[in-house]
Amino acid sequence: MNKRLCKSRNDRIVAGVCGGLAQFFGLDSTIIRVIWAVMICMGGSGLLLYIICAVVIPNDDDGSSYQTPSYRDNQDDANGWR
Repeated sequence: MNKRLCKSRNDRIVAGVCGGLAQFFGLDSTIIRVIWAVMICMGGSGLLLYIICAVVIPNDDDGSSYQTPSYRDNQDDANGWR
């Protein structure tokens, strides 16, 4: 399996950086978001780093960086929609 760092399309709140990093390192995205929030509060360098990452890290082209289906996908399956 070829592991590639990219921004997540499925697990994003702002730009998908935290979701992409979480998938790359095999962690929960909430942990990455908490670490990032602490970095922003500790002098603001985290905000600059986030902006740089949002510009530099490529988007996930095929949408496969985050394999877990979302809540909405589960609801669509339960209702028979697709």
